[in-house]
Amino acid sequence: MKKPMIILTGPTAVGKTKLSVALAKAVNGEILSADSMQVYRHMDIGSAKITPKQMKGVPHHMIDILEPWEPFNVVLFQQKSRECLAGIYERGHIPVVAGGTGFYIQALLKDIDFTENEEDTAYRRQLEEAAKERGAEYLHRLLEQVDPDSAAAIHPNNRKRVIRALEYQHLTGTPISAHNKREREKGSAYRSCYFVLNDKRERLYRRIDERVDEMIAQGLAEEVKRLRDMGCTRDMVSMQGLGYRELLSWMDGEISREAAVAAIKQNTRHYAKRQLTWFRREEDVIWVDQDAFGYEEDRILEYLLQKLRERGIL
Repeated sequence: MKKPMIILTGPTAVGKTKLSVALAKAVNGEILSADSMQVYRHMDIGSAKITPKQMKGVPHHMIDILEPWEPFNVVLFQQKSRECLAGIYERGHIPVVAGGTGFYIQALLKDIDFTENEEDTAYRRQLEEAAKERGAEYLHRLLEQVDPDSAAAIHPNNRKRVIRALEYQHLTGTPISAHNKREREKGSAYRSCYFVLNDKRERLYRRIDERVDEMIAQGLAEEVKRLRDMGCTRDMVSMQGLGYRELLSWMDGEISREAAVAAIKQNTRHYAKRQLTWFRREEDVIWVDQDAFGYEEDRILEYLLQKLRERGIL
């Protein structure tokens, strides 16, 4: 029989953290964070990292495991998460995967195979040089010729993903979009329940703006300055996170502080919209609209538990 797994996700600032702790306590679970920024130490405010007090004694995994200058990607997430899951199951507990990075959740839930993604460093360097000399649009046009589906899905400015797709095509002779499609069509590798916590857009956007103001008040700018003093630079994966990249632009004199804060709010709203688009494409998702429960946490929790009982997870 497949092992049980609970997913609790949703857009940023929707209220996942508090509910995930309540759910984990109710099911004798442990939380595995599916957040691409909370893996980093010293990045607490900008990542809205859960505090020990908020954890309420529930074990949390995949938080504070890397330094900000270390790279992190979906393959590393999958590998480290599998190690965490082994321990959770060994202890007789249920993993509650909580976080908003949809691709990471999909990779874990469907046990997506990334082993075909070999590397050709010489070809990659060649592409990187071409990007410097001829621009990102040139690489994107190359991708359009060999893998139009990937080109449609990847923004021309996302040079890293464009290069990865070209490299995969070069190595295997087949488009990476075809491989990804095969993997996405896999069923769940677990006996799972996939909840998406949601809210009305205007309320969610208001909460995002409030959260950004809270982060600034808590010292987000000082956190970014400390990271910069530690040697963190814009090209690091960690510093691409929302809040960090905009404040670095301010610190480098490119924009005003007010413009940086406004950009954080706008970019976070856009990110929430992209998250919801991703979750709508996923199969077998249970949407949990908070307004339908009058925003009563106990009612929402009971609904989740009811669904888990129906699925035979509890």
